[in-house]
Amino acid sequence: MSELGEAIDFYHSLLDDYLGIISQGQLTRQLHHRQLFFGERPLCTVLRPRFLTVVQYQLLQHAIREVMPTFAKAYQEALVNPAFRAQFHLTEWEEELMQVDPGFSAPSPTARMDTFFTSGSTQDGMASQQELFFAEYNAETPAAAAYNDSLSEVFLALPVMGAFQRRYEVRPLPGRHHLLHALLDSFRQWGGRDRPRIAILDWREVPTYSEFMLFAEYFASQDFECVIADPRQLEYRHGQLLVDGITPIHLIYKRVLLSELVEREGLNHPVIQAVRDGAVCMVNPFRCKLLHKKASLAVLSDEANAALFTPDEQRAIARHIPWTRTVAERHTTYQERQVDLLPFLSENKNEFVLKPNDEYGGKGIVLGWEADQSQWNAALQSALDEPYIVQRRVSLPKEPYPSLVEGQVHIYDRLIDTNPYIWYGDYVSGCLTRLSTVELLNVTAGGGSVVPTFVIERRS
Repeated sequence: MSELGEAIDFYHSLLDDYLGIISQGQLTRQLHHRQLFFGERPLCTVLRPRFLTVVQYQLLQHAIREVMPTFAKAYQEALVNPAFRAQFHLTEWEEELMQVDPGFSAPSPTARMDTFFTSGSTQDGMASQQELFFAEYNAETPAAAAYNDSLSEVFLALPVMGAFQRRYEVRPLPGRHHLLHALLDSFRQWGGRDRPRIAILDWREVPTYSEFMLFAEYFASQDFECVIADPRQLEYRHGQLLVDGITPIHLIYKRVLLSELVEREGLNHPVIQAVRDGAVCMVNPFRCKLLHKKASLAVLSDEANAALFTPDEQRAIARHIPWTRTVAERHTTYQERQVDLLPFLSENKNEFVLKPNDEYGGKGIVLGWEADQSQWNAALQSALDEPYIVQRRVSLPKEPYPSLVEGQVHIYDRLIDTNPYIWYGDYVSGCLTRLSTVELLNVTAGGGSVVPTFVIERRS
């Protein structure tokens, strides 16, 4: 049995019905006390956190280090080459805002890569070393770092975790301090000198509002003034961005999606005017939209762009990014052979997934293996009318997780993803884990649970 399997089995062996009842009671109380809910749903519905071995976490860090330079190259080329930038399918207003220099170097000081560990196999059918595939790059508004920190504290104090830690060293992966450093570093590069007042910016009715409160509490604990602001509360007057007409802000932690802000409030919104004028620093900036587009993975994966990358970078892309293309009437390469893209996708629907270029929460995603042929063909035709990508299917990993059902501990397999946080477009620290019983692993879409992620190692 693997090192990870042994740890999971040991944890489950500790969780008899009695310990399950008292652990669930403590978990439920803490979820309510800390307001760890996504809207009205509890964030976590299971009794085990996610465990990563030291080797797994190092693989995650190494893979990100290998691939992020290719995103940086694509970004730099897109800034100076409009023809290359066209591959990202920016809207007219996104093109306009791309011209605004944010005042700091990283287009996404805070980001998250949505990935999957899979087990490869040798010719004799034996399991080989784990592989890691990057499915999406959330380069605009990576959420849940504060949720993860708070859930980590909750789980570390559960009775069953106390027993587990007698045998295993358990290391949490906190993220709030990294986010604060990223905000402040960007602010200093932008030219800020004084201690900034921070505004967490999003609509007041979003289901993640409780996480904003966790961030505000953390910022306050580090002696930073912070206000949670709805875009409708802001005014731009006399060179200052004001909340409710009286409170000036200097640094925006942007959680509102730019597409929603522009669609609902327009390009003349006070935030957009203030950022354009250099009156306020905003993280992530307008330019984050470029790499946030799902087409960014198609740009890296497409053989048409191979010359932009070194041989080592091309191998890293092939190793970690599933075959991805923008949907179009064209010929391309698949597994070293030329294919006519649309007929090929129509004939092989069970191997592919369609994703809109700029949506979130699972909106618009079509899983070929769950669609019938007519639905799939219709989706392919629709994907020609607005930007879509198609991506090779990645087999989703499963792990057993315990839940308390009518006073008894039951263990069920759940699909699992691995979503490391990336800082400054450079390195990994922290990780979001989502569980689901359906193949669309997304809490926003209504299916799934969040668990804290710990790196574990057997005590010597």
